[in-house]
Amino acid sequence: MGTEENKLVSNRIDYTLLFLLFLLFIISLFAVYSASGQYFVNDPYYFLKRQIVWYVIGTAVMFAIMFFDYELLENLAIPFYAIGLLLLLVVYFFGHEKNGSQRWIKLPGFDLQPSEFVKIFLVILLSSVIYKWVKNKSQVEQTTPLWILVKIVLYTLPPFLLILKQPDLGTALVIGAIMVTMVFISGASWKILTSIFGVILAGLSTLVYLHNKHFDIFAKIIEPHQLERIYGWLNRSEYASSYGYQLTEALKGIGSGQVTGRGYLDGVQAQSGRIPEVQTDFIFALVGEEFGFIGATLLISIYFIMIYRLIIIAISCDNPFGTYLVTGIIGLLVFQIFQNIGMTLGLMPITGLALPFLSYGGSALLTNFIAMGIVLNVKYRTKSFMFK
Repeated sequence: MGTEENKLVSNRIDYTLLFLLFLLFIISLFAVYSASGQYFVNDPYYFLKRQIVWYVIGTAVMFAIMFFDYELLENLAIPFYAIGLLLLLVVYFFGHEKNGSQRWIKLPGFDLQPSEFVKIFLVILLSSVIYKWVKNKSQVEQTTPLWILVKIVLYTLPPFLLILKQPDLGTALVIGAIMVTMVFISGASWKILTSIFGVILAGLSTLVYLHNKHFDIFAKIIEPHQLERIYGWLNRSEYASSYGYQLTEALKGIGSGQVTGRGYLDGVQAQSGRIPEVQTDFIFALVGEEFGFIGATLLISIYFIMIYRLIIIAISCDNPFGTYLVTGIIGLLVFQIFQNIGMTLGLMPITGLALPFLSYGGSALLTNFIAMGIVLNVKYRTKSFMFK
């Protein structure tokens, strides 16, 4: 009987997902160490040692969450959300400023970035909102009522605005991506989805109009540094020495990597310090330069398989709440992966988002491990039936 139970437990653990995380851990260690040389001549292992520590902590947290009953999160959704908003308010009034942004709470030994954890809290809350409606809806109701969608938007706005005010456009966009993902999974009608898309399009068109015709009003909405990044993205060659410098140097590095790469620790752009923040926001540029097209493709393939596994877990879950949780996490990770790699390749404007499980960083890495813990928890507690 004990053997049978062990077999059942073994089948409920997603070893493929764990193996993919292990591969990303190995790649991260090599990439972070390679990025360390330009910053710490006396201690080239500074980033590497801290990254290992955060990986160990994150892995422990992930496994702890994996064996926690995720259904209890439904009752904890509002308290978690309230804690997240409280931390964002602490950042707003008393936060630690660094590189022109006030995003951190200074703690002994490290800086805490609450906006990272708010992403998970929002996924939990919006999943709870949709699930409660699904549990109580009548047989007649086929599509999500408008009031549920309004509720989703109203819950999303406070963290979105507080994070945008820090300013942190990248994380604010992730919050927006989570909201859009949850609206889609909620079962909203195409009429409502089309209306939402129309509102977004109208908002972007209004911004373009204000930029061209009423720049004084536009300047009050968009922060100067955000506008500079847009200029550097759209007119990279014209602003190669200023706003577009980071992107220009990153593209030079990726281009010089060609098929097989320049070789580990031999990347000219990455090792010389010409790519600022290469250990965090632009770590994909280092991979492209030192490991070439083959290395970059391998990394993207790992992410692709990871997202595929998450989709399978979401579809297979026998509890709608679990499906909503995993779907929200899919939206969170997909946007960050696409945005980070896209901005490095010049396909998206630079927003300062870390590449999940690869970039150096404590709060971001821990948040991603919490997300994976929830996903593994859903997989672990999903019951398999011979006939459905």
